[in-house]
Amino acid sequence: MIRRRGGPCAALRLALLAAVLAAPAAAWAAAPAAATGRVDAVAMLALAKSSGCLACHALQHKKVGPSYTAIAARYANKPGALETLQNAILHGESGTWGVIPMPAYGGAQQVLTRAQAHDLAQWILGLAPGA
Repeated sequence: MIRRRGGPCAALRLALLAAVLAAPAAAWAAAPAAATGRVDAVAMLALAKSSGCLACHALQHKKVGPSYTAIAARYANKPGALETLQNAILHGESGTWGVIPMPAYGGAQQVLTRAQAHDLAQWILGLAPGA
């Protein structure tokens, strides 16, 4: 392993991140959370990327929309949070995080299935501190 000042080289970290982000969304289909009882973070990140979610959201910083960690923190331990996020993903939402609306990713667009939206919401909620 290439090392610089005791830590992994930045280029190596970037290569690893690129490999994770390049994973096909089809990885989700191989083991959906409904079948396994858990959500695979790598598969969910790939699904978010291939579905266009990462155009507006990032894991830890605000882009057009809030970061996934901010969403997780807001909805942590709230009853119905999973269904709320799933519905926001499928049907879109406006006014919750500001004036820019979130488009729908279900319905006529059918970018995501109901099961995929559920798994993405579960993954996002799992990013909350202490989750």
